[in-house]
Amino acid sequence: MRIKTKVALGVVFLFTAILAIGGIGLYYLHELSSDTQNIIRNNYETLQYTKRILEASNHDILAIADTIEANLIRQEANITEPGERELTIKLRTAFENYKKGNRDSTILADLRATALSIQEVNLKAIIRKNDVAQETASRASTYVVIILSVFAILAFTFIVNFPGYVANPIIQLTTSIKSIANKNYEERLHFDRKDEFEELAQAFNQMAEKLDEYEHSNLSRVIFEKKRIETIINRMSDPVIGLDERKKIVFANDQALTFLNVTKDQLVGRYAPDVAVENDLLRTLIREGNSKEESNLVKVVLSGKENYFSRENITIQYTPTGEKNIAMIGQVLLLRNVTPFKELDLAKTNFIATVSHELKTPIASLQMCTKLLQDKRVGELNTEQDSIVKTMNDEVTRLSKITHELLDLAQVETGNIRLNIQLTDPKDIIQYAREAVKFQAERKHVAIEIRIEQNIPSIQADVDKTTWVLVNLLTNAIRYSPESGRIVLQCHRQAGVVQFSVQDFGPGIDARFVGRLFEKFFQVPGTPSGTGLGLSISREFIESQGGKISVESDEGKGSVFSFTLPV
Repeated sequence: MRIKTKVALGVVFLFTAILAIGGIGLYYLHELSSDTQNIIRNNYETLQYTKRILEASNHDILAIADTIEANLIRQEANITEPGERELTIKLRTAFENYKKGNRDSTILADLRATALSIQEVNLKAIIRKNDVAQETASRASTYVVIILSVFAILAFTFIVNFPGYVANPIIQLTTSIKSIANKNYEERLHFDRKDEFEELAQAFNQMAEKLDEYEHSNLSRVIFEKKRIETIINRMSDPVIGLDERKKIVFANDQALTFLNVTKDQLVGRYAPDVAVENDLLRTLIREGNSKEESNLVKVVLSGKENYFSRENITIQYTPTGEKNIAMIGQVLLLRNVTPFKELDLAKTNFIATVSHELKTPIASLQMCTKLLQDKRVGELNTEQDSIVKTMNDEVTRLSKITHELLDLAQVETGNIRLNIQLTDPKDIIQYAREAVKFQAERKHVAIEIRIEQNIPSIQADVDKTTWVLVNLLTNAIRYSPESGRIVLQCHRQAGVVQFSVQDFGPGIDARFVGRLFEKFFQVPGTPSGTGLGLSISREFIESQGGKISVESDEGKGSVFSFTLPV
């Protein structure tokens, strides 16, 4: 029997068990519900009717004859038990006699006795029906327990045996596969069972025999490896070019040939620099690049559309047996088409620039409105209103800062950083930056110590952007400095450059995050909220002026951010 059939039968069995138990349970629940409803509908209502008649009989019956009449009519319509009809008729006769003027006390006593007799009949019926319901519940429990026990035993047997039935052959197969992986091609499987595992064992044994044959043939082995590599390379959707240690092209897939617009004979087997003389794209690919991200992008016009490819140069190294030196035996040039990502990045940049630009006008209006509200000439504000206006002003200021940072980021990403390079005194930049953060430092009682080297030379810099960078570093230092702390702002000359540095004595930065501080939108976990753009924009501003920016941090002792600009 096939494993699929066995599994299907097991599932059908479990499904049948569920249906059987559920069906029996529903049937007896319905029986119990029916018994309960009969008690309530037939007997309990009669008890209520007779109770009201008895209560009314304690008063002048003629005065409340309507109440007795109404309940007597309901009782006449609710006769369900043996002997109840005769008692009801007797109750009706006694009531009619009393209404006709017969005031004999025996008639009134007979009316009450008859009503009590009706109650007694229904109380006995309730007890009898309750016994029936209890018997039904007991019978249901017995049947459910018996059926559940039988199915539980069968299910337990299935659960205990079936996993081993499936898992044991898989364990044997796994062991045999590991043996094959260790090149033990004499490994064989033997399953004496008429199902898929026997077929699997036969297929496995055939595979092991074929592998054993190929293992004893070096030529077949080499051919197999070569064809496998060629198939993998040609199946890749990205251009791939392989060179040996002498820069001779040893292989190129179809995508690479299309990319370079050459045939296989024009490329494979030739010296790469010779081909590069005739092919500008190949010359770009084999040229050594620097560490900047853009240098690894290659722009190509294909089918009238600009396409961008990221270039990756993979060096293949080999250590000869018995030697310690590593030999370079070739390299692989791998190109990945990143055009969709480049287009998305450009769309994102344009979106940020557009939205940030459009937000400037309403933000300026909000700032003007908050200033007018704080102006006493417009009207006096109470304490709560003044607090709300100050909060609104702070949030609008923060929103304005974020908007300007996004605009600066858009400039950076589009490469449209406009610089106004001129000969500048570093003291002026320091003074501008100090004035910009003066209020913020005073509010937190943070002292800014300025140390400027004597006879500091002028630098070639954009004053606005350099001041922006220094203000950003000072703002961060104030934010992470303790109350009544201090910050050291230094400026001194090095070989051909002037270095600015901002040192704080705050909590410092975890070494795991130092290398990512200048990434866009990165924030150290647990730090105050921000955009994560300030340091990224600072790096772009400094590097666009020919300088460098760096950071040193000792967790628990503080951080030092510094940048250099050429003299």
